[in-house]
Amino acid sequence: MGVKGLQYFMETCCPDTCVPVDLKQIALNHAKAHPDSAATLVVDAMACLRYWYQCQAWVHGGQWREYMHILQGFVDAFTAAGIRLVFFFDGTVEEQKRAEWVKRRLRVNQDIARIFQHIKTHGEQPNSRDLFCLPSGLATFSRFALKSLGQETRCSVREGDYEISGYALSHNCIGILGQDTDFVIYNTAPYLSISKLNLNNMTTVLFSRERLCQVLKLHMTDLPLLSCLLGNDIVPEHQMQRLRNSALASYRNKHMQVQGDKIYAIAEFITAHHPSREETLMLVEAEEEALEKGIRIYLLPGQTSPWLKCSRPFPESVRSMDKYVPGEILQAAIEKHTRAECFLVYNVLYDGVVDCSNSLEDEDEVELPPQAVLYLPVRERIYGLLLPVQPDCYGHTVSVKEWFVYPGNPLQEPTRVTPKALNYIKGPPDLMALWFRTDPEVKTIRASTLLDVFDLYEFTEELKQFDSPMIAVICLVTYIAIQTRQLSLEDVDAYLSQAVCVRFKSFTEMQQLRTPVVDPRAVQLGSLFVRGLTYLIAANSACGFPFPMGELMPWKTFDGLLFHSKYLQAHSGSPKEELLEGNPSWISLFLSVRELVLGACRRRGSPVQSRPRRLQYRDAWPVEVEDLRGERRPQPTASAHYQQGYRPRPRHPKRGRYQLAPRWPNSQNTD
Repeated sequence: MGVKGLQYFMETCCPDTCVPVDLKQIALNHAKAHPDSAATLVVDAMACLRYWYQCQAWVHGGQWREYMHILQGFVDAFTAAGIRLVFFFDGTVEEQKRAEWVKRRLRVNQDIARIFQHIKTHGEQPNSRDLFCLPSGLATFSRFALKSLGQETRCSVREGDYEISGYALSHNCIGILGQDTDFVIYNTAPYLSISKLNLNNMTTVLFSRERLCQVLKLHMTDLPLLSCLLGNDIVPEHQMQRLRNSALASYRNKHMQVQGDKIYAIAEFITAHHPSREETLMLVEAEEEALEKGIRIYLLPGQTSPWLKCSRPFPESVRSMDKYVPGEILQAAIEKHTRAECFLVYNVLYDGVVDCSNSLEDEDEVELPPQAVLYLPVRERIYGLLLPVQPDCYGHTVSVKEWFVYPGNPLQEPTRVTPKALNYIKGPPDLMALWFRTDPEVKTIRASTLLDVFDLYEFTEELKQFDSPMIAVICLVTYIAIQTRQLSLEDVDAYLSQAVCVRFKSFTEMQQLRTPVVDPRAVQLGSLFVRGLTYLIAANSACGFPFPMGELMPWKTFDGLLFHSKYLQAHSGSPKEELLEGNPSWISLFLSVRELVLGACRRRGSPVQSRPRRLQYRDAWPVEVEDLRGERRPQPTASAHYQQGYRPRPRHPKRGRYQLAPRWPNSQNTD
């Protein structure tokens, strides 16, 4: 959420409302006044993602080891200042905010289209100041990253800003760190800016609601109405256009036009129509309903508003899945969700609504389906684990409403997805056993059930020789290869060699990675893998955690630049020894994993073929490379097969945007 124009107004028109503060001094003052309690700062984590992700490379799928290093530095700086952090993540999208959520997602889709156009034109990542997109799944993985660093991390079960404001007020916190002017409107702890934060000297800017009220001659209880009249995520600007026009016309009849006069005008309008005065606010029915809904969202427990006839508390969401879910399961899901220990499960069990934001996907890519389409069978089976797959006695079939962003989806309404049964489990899965039993036998059942979600049940025994991070990689690469039928041997080699090498490289080595060119297809493959990890941890949550959640994270399995480098090498004809950097133990692990993946694909009737691609910017690849002895030697030339090149199939006029084409018989077949 955010109040339209309020940030600009406070910074530009009344800078006295923006107060520089020293966080160390605030913590010291708190310690003197409250020696028995820690100075606690509540962090709106969703607003901090852009501040945290300072890695230079972002288009390749994420520099996760480097990102973890940045988060550690952030936490250490506050710890050294004597400040305890509590991180809040949005755990759900309130239905009343859905329209604004959709508008923003479609706007980001346009930016992503421009990003891919830039890559295709220039062969490089766009300048972050012009175009930028956070790596897929960053918010999801950041929850687990912060927990692994020992931080208290929470997920909201309702409107995130409301929960953050309520927690900060009830726990006497020193402030809320974020980038959302709604925290000026809530009557809660002071709002501190993440964008103005300087970690070196621990200073930032406090946006003072008290000073704002003085400037505008308003009471604190008038701020929610100010927000609604200006427009926010609950009350769209157009709904209050009549009142704003009336306020502005009246104001300009009395005052000279000045910068920010719209907000001054609305403040004067509020004062003139205050309930304590005779001139009451005359509203049409639609305006009255919108204002009541908008004002009520800002009222924390125990707070009232003079602008409401009846100050009821913030409305509870309706639980639509209660009748399908045992009470113990729902309670466990809520507890794990609020503690940020699971993913997706709560949303399915609570109200059956799941959403997924933008991914780096090329709208012109005809081989690779969007991640939402590719992983649909996985989600269907996850839903089948959690919800009934058979119609009830009245013939009603339960379904999950999905709001998933991908090219071509206008997001006008959710897609209804019906839960599907797992292939190898006979009868409904025993969720109570998966979640609550502790005997050794159920541990094996949990693991095989998770593999069944990815349609790899029969490989349970073969996978036991590998550790959890490598099992995650094997699951995803095999699944992607079987589902798309367009993954080449070179793609598989890039995925697997990256997964092997990333395990043994230090943080310093990862920072030194560079690629000579950015390939658009490799960008999408990187994003596809990382998004797949989110579904893997969702399945892990639904199956009762057969694997430690921390072992399935991208900093254990994936690095975007490293994958991109391996992709370019594999499609340029580099031998396996070069992909694995000449390390015999790495080569051995790679070959064993590769054999398992390729064998699984063959057994499913989807053999993976060698199909090197003509890279759009191949000339940018270095003519010489440095071998393991530090000597310079020529870059291996591509095979004749590579030089001949391939071209993707054109879209079929009747099969639709995401119809997967059969494999090419040869490189000249372009029908």
